[in-house]
Amino acid sequence: MRRRELLEIGIVAVLVALAGIAHYAGANEVLEFFLAALAIAGLARLVGSATEQLGGRVGTGTAGIIQSGLGNLPELFIVLFALNDGLLVVVQSALVGSILANSVLVLGLAFLVGGLRNGRQEFHSPTARTIATLTVLSASIMAVPSFTHAWGTAAASHETALSLIAAGVLIVLFFVALPVLMHSAEEGQEREPPHWSLATTVVVLAAAGAGAAFASDWFVAALTPATQAMGMSEAFAGLVVVAIAGNAVENVVGVQLAAANRPDFAISVILNSSLQVALLLTPVLVFVSLLFATTLTLVFAPFLALVLILSALLSAFVVYDGESTWHEGAILIGFYVVVAASFWWG
Repeated sequence: MRRRELLEIGIVAVLVALAGIAHYAGANEVLEFFLAALAIAGLARLVGSATEQLGGRVGTGTAGIIQSGLGNLPELFIVLFALNDGLLVVVQSALVGSILANSVLVLGLAFLVGGLRNGRQEFHSPTARTIATLTVLSASIMAVPSFTHAWGTAAASHETALSLIAAGVLIVLFFVALPVLMHSAEEGQEREPPHWSLATTVVVLAAAGAGAAFASDWFVAALTPATQAMGMSEAFAGLVVVAIAGNAVENVVGVQLAAANRPDFAISVILNSSLQVALLLTPVLVFVSLLFATTLTLVFAPFLALVLILSALLSAFVVYDGESTWHEGAILIGFYVVVAASFWWG
């Protein structure tokens, strides 16, 4: 294990320890909230490093799927603890926020950094455009229960049943789209051979997963009092804080690839994360929530459903012309800031 990686593990361990001390010592809720969020972001990065090492043993395509799936592990824990506490608004906002953050904020950052460093970037990957199209279609399926409820159709009184049907369709479509997802993970990726032993990889991955479970519990415990103290809504906490902290791996990797002038692969990584949230994470949580007191449905607040559709459409629109500039990136980031600000109050 290299010195930089040992340092990374040490920093993450310190963050988790500080978050734990703040929680059990009864520290200020705002401090506990942000320390737990930092710990979750660090653990997400550590999970990414471990899965990269695992990927060197199983091939790029399979590794890409594993990395994207396990990269959502911290967010999964947050959502489960939030569901257990009945924080449905946080859960729904976090799921939409993950798609919004990757499709708009991270894509915008990649365009901005890549454009400033390399000028106009061109990409010709049909895979990226396919992923963008699939994301729009998946987001549309996710939004249908919200629109039936908002418009008072006959299905409005059957929101749980309709949500389960939509979730089942999304899971089936995930397996249908799996070849595309695996191809996007292989496309343009140069994966170096693993330099961790298999035992070290498994230990780090298990420790990071356990740490993510604890940090997520502390984060959710501090969420309500912290948001009240700051005047922040639970919707904003889910849409912005949870989504960014839980997707730290994709946030960093996608921008790094754009800066290295690999726009095709950068876009595939970023949009692939959004697609997996829509096709796999969200529908699985809909079914898992049946075991909790609070059942997760796909009936979002109307504005949240609109944000879901807009974020998917915008990412597809900017990808389809085959080129990106830093101006487009700046505008995407501006859109994200305005949307995020609109949720500050609820």
